[in-house]
Amino acid sequence: MSDWAQLQTKVQRQIESLVFAGREIGVQVAAYLDGQLIVNSVCGLADESTGAPVTPETPFFSFSTGKGLTSTAVHVLVEKGKLDYDLLIADVWPEFGKHGKKGATLRHALLHAAGVPTLPSYTTAEDFLDWDRMCRTIAGATPTWEPGTRHGFHEWTYGWLIGEVVRRATQRPLAWVLAEDIARPLGCERELFFGVPPQDINRVARLKDRNWRQALELLSQHIENFDAIAPPNVRPESGLANRRDILQTDIPAVATVSARAIARMYAALMGEVDGVRLISPERLKEVTTVLTEGPDWAFGGDLPKTMGYVSQLGGTRFGWSGNGGSLAGFYPELGLSLAITKNYLGTTDDDPMEGIAATIHAAVVGG
Repeated sequence: MSDWAQLQTKVQRQIESLVFAGREIGVQVAAYLDGQLIVNSVCGLADESTGAPVTPETPFFSFSTGKGLTSTAVHVLVEKGKLDYDLLIADVWPEFGKHGKKGATLRHALLHAAGVPTLPSYTTAEDFLDWDRMCRTIAGATPTWEPGTRHGFHEWTYGWLIGEVVRRATQRPLAWVLAEDIARPLGCERELFFGVPPQDINRVARLKDRNWRQALELLSQHIENFDAIAPPNVRPESGLANRRDILQTDIPAVATVSARAIARMYAALMGEVDGVRLISPERLKEVTTVLTEGPDWAFGGDLPKTMGYVSQLGGTRFGWSGNGGSLAGFYPELGLSLAITKNYLGTTDDDPMEGIAATIHAAVVGG
């Protein structure tokens, strides 16, 4: 299919029907194929209280979807020779080597295998505002397992763990790497953020809970280690995400993004986007190879991981889906990347966002 207008129309109708039915408030969908934007659909309100509409450049706070930005920043730095996957974390961050963590590497961190997925039960949102405090907490932790011997979702700790390694090894905060090495070359400076600058804060979509808080409560009740990785006061829900102080703070386990920008970033992992390619074909293959085995410690079930991404849909898509419904990823075999952001956090048996992703995937395969 050389003319993607039909797919654009189909996706636009899908999201309009979700918004008009009250299942969503505001949605963005974007997809790139071989470096070209083929879907750029928006619908609904960014903020119900002001009536501000969603536009393609509206940034949405997106939970684990943001981990893809952190991982991509590492791969760009490795590509440039500024980092090494086998770097011993304690070599640049000596305090981290305490309590049996000396053998932990950057590779272990990218694989969620570093053994520090948990936070103290008393952790608060105010703690998240203090980068150094969170890094001291992680550095002082006794590992849940010997680094490298198993893997478990580092829900919140992933961002500070990777971010502090980057800061110490390169003398640049991760947010600077994102801005200077990824967002600026791709023309996405106002759509890819860890901490949102003050001048952009009023552009951010406002999240609302549909049934996500209930879902988190069920996870807490039924998954043994859930409260260890996401203590009660810092569960990934809308109340936390809408705090202006949280939005403006660098917390690289999460990010504030537009669907268009994150799909563009993933497209630039696979090939050139307006002359910009972030990593080599050889590195692309390396970072899309699944390296974990066995169940994820945090969830108990299967969550296969590559260096920095989750392998989804039988190993055809790589990236991150976020709590409450956002998703972003790329299909290396197809040269396809896509992202969906939304602000009505919930869960259903039939995930409409995965349905939209399937529509785009089917059109590309059939085209």
